Formats: sequence, structure tokens, C-alpha cells
Amino acid sequence: MFCDSKCFRAGERKPSGCRPIPIPRTETGPPTCTKPRRAGPEANTEHPRGSSPEKRIAPRRAPGEMGFIGDQVESIRSMQLRQVLSQIISLGMIVTSALIIWKGLMVATGSESPVVVVLSGSMEPGFKRGDILFLRMSKEPIRTGEIVVFNVDGREIPIVHRVIKVHERQESAEVDILTKGDNNFGDDRLLYAHGQLWLQQHHIMGRAVGYLPHVGWVTIVMTEKPIIKYLLIGALGLLVITSKD
Repeated sequence: MFCDSKCFRAGERKPSGCRPIPIPRTETGPPTCTKPRRAGPEANTEHPRGSSPEKRIAPRRAPGEMGFIGDQVESIRSMQLRQVLSQIISLGMIVTSALIIWKGLMVATGSESPVVVVLSGSMEPGFKRGDILFLRMSKEPIRTGEIVVFNVDGREIPIVHRVIKVHERQESAEVDILTKGDNNFGDDRLLYAHGQLWLQQHHIMGRAVGYLPHVGWVTIVMTEKPIIKYLLIGALGLLVITSKD
């Protein structure tokens, strides 16, 4: 360590191991002394007169540290208006495509509801709750033993049951249909509208031609707990809007 003994004030203690070094003299005065800089975090803390200290900027958090929702919100903020509109149009095209596919299935099968979900256990053991049924409606007459999906006046949810009786009217070519659930004790006349004893052809939505077991549980859960349906739709919409592709 090098230092000059003249640069210390009276009574100030010199550091140990201090050796004298030559100090340049100015032309008009005594030797100049400069305060040594200290190493460490406190070094260079002095600022020139009139200048402000350097502002500290908080480091930006890396993606993934804010969680899924935080990342999506940050992604939306960084998007430009034109990109947001483009993603909204893409979402609209997806919804429109789904509607077109559904309408196409209606035309191809002749049924107003080509796919239905079994919501009760009235058709067990043949069909269980949560099974998906595929329907088809043709001009062929309904026969006893067929499984049909029908609407009842005053009820919003269709019913899936088996045909147990069919009465044909020769004079009008109309049919009277009576249904029953395989797991039920009696027929469905208690489920029909008040005073109605038979179903007509216009009540039938379609015949069951195939099924997938347990796949419809997603629909049942969303029907019984609508909050899950809204969260799922919101999450899918958010993913489409924030997608970079």
C-alpha cells in the first residue's frame, strides 16, 4: 500500500504498511492529494455536483414466473390492435366452422340433434349415464323394440327410451307410439304431457344407431356446474386470442 504522509490530517492514524510515494507538485502550490477509492459495494457512490443518482430499474420477470394467467395477460398487453383483431376473427371462424359442421350433420342424418348424451340411468344396462348416442332419422316407419329419442311437450330435455308399442292408422298412415325405459317399472305415460297417451311421429327426433361409452360425462359436468363451462370457454378463447400462430 502506498500513501503520502502529507495527505493525512493531524491526529489521523496512518494505515499499517504505508510506504511513501512521490507526489507530483503543482507549478504554483504544494503537492496535491487525492482521496483513494475504496473497493466494494460502497465504492463510487459520490456523484458530481448537479447530477442525479442513477435510477434503479427492477428486473423484468421471466415468462413462467407469473403463472399461466399472468403470462396470458402480459401477452395481451404486448399485442398490437391489429393482431388482437386478427385473433378475434380467428376465434369467430372456429365458432362458425363448428356451427357449419353441426348443420352438416343435421342434414346428413336427417335428425335435428345428431348427437345426444344419456343423462339418467333409465336405459341401464344397455346405455349408462354419460354415454353418447348417435342418431339418424329416416322415412322408414318406427318399429317396436327400436331405441328412439323423443321430445315431450313442456320439457326442454329430450328422452332416450325404447319403443314398446306401435299403432298404425290405415286411414291416415299415422302411428301412435308408446315408449318405456329398460330400467323403469312402467311405461312413459306419466312423462308425457297432461292427457297425452301416445307419441306422434313429430315427437321423434331420431333412432339410436351407435354410441360411445362415458364420453358424455364432460357435458354432464358442465350442465350441472355451469361455472366450469364458462371457465372452459373463457380459457379456450384466451388461448386463441393470445396464440402467436
